[in-house]
Amino acid sequence: MRVALFIPCFIDQFYPQIGLATAEVLERFGCTVVFPEGQTCCGQPMANSGCNDDAAPLARKYVEVFDGYDYIVSPSGSCTSMVRKHYDGLCADDAKSNQVRQRTYEFCEFLIDVLKVESFPGLRLNRKVAYHSACHGLRELRLGRASERMDAPGSKPEALLAMVEGLQLMPMERPDECCGFGGTFAVAEEAVSVRMGCDKLGDCSRSGADLVVSTDMSCLMHVGGLASRQKSPLRFVHIAEVLAGRLS
Repeated sequence: MRVALFIPCFIDQFYPQIGLATAEVLERFGCTVVFPEGQTCCGQPMANSGCNDDAAPLARKYVEVFDGYDYIVSPSGSCTSMVRKHYDGLCADDAKSNQVRQRTYEFCEFLIDVLKVESFPGLRLNRKVAYHSACHGLRELRLGRASERMDAPGSKPEALLAMVEGLQLMPMERPDECCGFGGTFAVAEEAVSVRMGCDKLGDCSRSGADLVVSTDMSCLMHVGGLASRQKSPLRFVHIAEVLAGRLS
């Protein structure tokens, strides 16, 4: 199948290795991976700030750039959620737009729901891992079970991590609590955002993990920044890096 990579702005600018790791994993399972160079921001920062007139051209651009691919995969639940759940009124309500939106998947849900991945032969990582459930992936894409809902138990990202030989998942006290980043929220409500991030960092530290993994680098960037200021030994990595075997 022909899969287009949709890479979020901050990964493109600050963490390009995550895009490469995503492509490596998809290719390992037989996908032909393409990176459309005309792609831009999905428009989420503008939409979150109420600037829909500014977000609309980006939504229409997304549809044009990614039209014609079998699937579109992104290593970000946040950006995927923007496309699938929040493009109403921002782009045309027609067959092309709807098809592009429906074919857009977050990396982990694509591995589980489309590729039906059941194992990672030869992949081993002897680390203790705390998994952080990023809000958009959890509560909008249903990658796992949020504590406030009576959904069926299970987590797609954690199921993938459990396939890695030697990896030990360390439970947190409040695994589905927001880290406080929230995109523009971290700018508009800096003090609250930092307090929430420190709470999350404390939960990660108490779990006994030495590695914190998530589907969204934005969350990891936020908590990881606080960890560096507190001289915490915790390391923060995207799940694509783990599944690509890029860690030791």
